[in-house]
Amino acid sequence: MSRIQALTIQIATGDSRPIARQIVDAVRMKVATGELDAGHQLPSVRGLAQQLTINPNTVAKAYAELVAEGWLEARQGLGLYVAPQRQRLSQGERERRLTDAIARFVNEVAALDYRNAEVLARLRQELQALKPRKAG
Repeated sequence: MSRIQALTIQIATGDSRPIARQIVDAVRMKVATGELDAGHQLPSVRGLAQQLTINPNTVAKAYAELVAEGWLEARQGLGLYVAPQRQRLSQGERERRLTDAIARFVNEVAALDYRNAEVLARLRQELQALKPRKAG
């Protein structure tokens, strides 16, 4: 059996998102960018809680959400693994989430007083940075 590698995620105490949400977002990003491949075993609830020095219930909540959304799969007696890639959300739900994310982004950025061209250039740069990890 292969050894479980640590899940390298950062929890920010000053973040407005709850810790469970930060875990969910970090795992989603690692799977979406290919940093975590299908079949990769994640640390146990207790193991990740100890690594992050947080309550195990918080990790359990995050893992449960990721399993419910199809990002992870539970294998009886073996643990949690990254699920095979598939379309996890309906087209309507994807569209709704994209609209919500863009609205939040625009609300945050509008107050920063940047020109649209600067914002678009930075956004393009960040999206391009994801491609090598996803393709490789």
